[in-house]
Amino acid sequence: MYSLPLWGHRPLIFFTAIWAFFMIAVEAKYATLPQNRKLLVWSTLSGVILALGFPVSPLTPLMFLGFVPLLMVEKVIADSREEASKWAVFKYSYHAFVVWNILTTYWVSNSASFAGGIIAIWLNSFFMTVPFVLFHQTRKTMKSNFMYLAFIVNWMSWEYLHLRWEISWPWLTLGNSFAQYPEWVQWYEYTGVFGGTFWILLMNLLIFRWVAQPLFLDNTKIQWKQVLKIGLLILLPILASLWQYYNYEPVGKEVEVVVVQPNYEPHYKKFTTDKWEQLDQFLELSQKELSTNTEYLVFPETSFGFFNIDRLEREELIRRLRDLVNTYPNLKLVTGISAYYLFKDGEPLSETARETVDNRTGTVRFWESYNAAIQLESGKREIQFYKKSKFVPGAEILPYHELFFLFKPIVDQLGGTMAGYGKQKERTPFSSSSGKVAAAICYESVYGEYAAGYIREGANAIFIITNDGWWDDTPGFKQHLKFASLRAIESRRDIARSANTGTSAFINQRGDIRQATAYEVDAVIKSKIRMNDQHTFYVVWGDVLGRLAVFTFLLLFLNTLVKSRMER
Repeated sequence: MYSLPLWGHRPLIFFTAIWAFFMIAVEAKYATLPQNRKLLVWSTLSGVILALGFPVSPLTPLMFLGFVPLLMVEKVIADSREEASKWAVFKYSYHAFVVWNILTTYWVSNSASFAGGIIAIWLNSFFMTVPFVLFHQTRKTMKSNFMYLAFIVNWMSWEYLHLRWEISWPWLTLGNSFAQYPEWVQWYEYTGVFGGTFWILLMNLLIFRWVAQPLFLDNTKIQWKQVLKIGLLILLPILASLWQYYNYEPVGKEVEVVVVQPNYEPHYKKFTTDKWEQLDQFLELSQKELSTNTEYLVFPETSFGFFNIDRLEREELIRRLRDLVNTYPNLKLVTGISAYYLFKDGEPLSETARETVDNRTGTVRFWESYNAAIQLESGKREIQFYKKSKFVPGAEILPYHELFFLFKPIVDQLGGTMAGYGKQKERTPFSSSSGKVAAAICYESVYGEYAAGYIREGANAIFIITNDGWWDDTPGFKQHLKFASLRAIESRRDIARSANTGTSAFINQRGDIRQATAYEVDAVIKSKIRMNDQHTFYVVWGDVLGRLAVFTFLLLFLNTLVKSRMER
């Protein structure tokens, strides 16, 4: 593998083999419970079912069953009166989540390194384990009718936190599962992905309590009325969503948009190919579809650079792009660029400022790097500028670098930096006579409430510019595309998606993906999108379900602390 240019699906085999070898080696001493082997099978089954239910697998309904075997494991341990029950629950649940993470996100290693992939998979599995162990502890102090409430609120609280801290890797947010079938979750315009997370957790809990526990643990009969209730609780939200889906009327005036996919493989081609050769490729593809009616032309993330933002207008490449834009009377070009800013003498430095020394003069200068987007508009000299502000841990930012400075060698290997990239506090859409558009750069499109910030600032449509070739031809870029459907539903905004390679596409306000391009081809697509100015409930209120879960979690946690102290 080390000698290959790209690894593709091979990390799946490698990580699975390593973890299987480890589990076989420690299986005999994994736990002192008499049912150890059966519990290992159940926890493995949970990880496999969750992986099979996640995009791009078509078996999404399996998400309603994924936690059931793990809940059975927890129940057996809780009833065993094992002294170290917390540790036992941790081990079995951690194994389940490692299996899920490996099978679903093994492709992370293609974009980073084996070290980066190992950290992402095994650390994220640890984070998932924490709310499950806390649920096990909390249930001991609660009455049976309420103890499983902790299972739902703990997990939702963790997902809410995971969207907001610097070690953020929310790819496996449960609500993202329904990106495979966006027509099932049109009500995300009210709840966002947390509505899907709650639905999945509730169904797992009910199936465990009303079906799995009687069958496999209590040896009692199933109450078929309860099975009917489960069926209705799964079917009714889908039917309500389908009614919304088929009755939804698109909103907003139409504008013509052209999207370019230049197809430069990022590991070996994108950043080594001559910039003028790349520019010619962009221009040639654009001319195939541009017309006098075209209002937007969209290029992918980091299409050009490395530019000094104070000298953008004097860059020859920018002038060539402006010549193209001025050829068409209504055209606006939105493109990703790499850029930097040189701090002036005496100017306050940002947290992400970097130091450099001029080899000729010995002068020390400070500068800041940006993964950014710009808009050029026909007939206007102004260049609108947006800085990417949600970063990939490891590759673009070292989380809490003051604490984790020992990870600097790994960050360097990933092509990242200890300082990170410059960012901005608020989302700023690009404005023009055609309306306002959000330029969501790559990873930013995974965050629902974050993306809603563009809409609250007036964005009428969303342009996602990305570079999905980092993950090779694996489920990674396909999952990223499908998540965009959820952003379209939450905000009821049309999306134009430009990928360097991966999949470029148009997505309508119902989440339907149109004109999706193939992987590793150069392509240009054209369509009309709508510029909507209405706000959904979700855009106004954001992740209100997540906030309610955090509030409830705090109450349950305090209740557990107080009762535990009283018992002691």
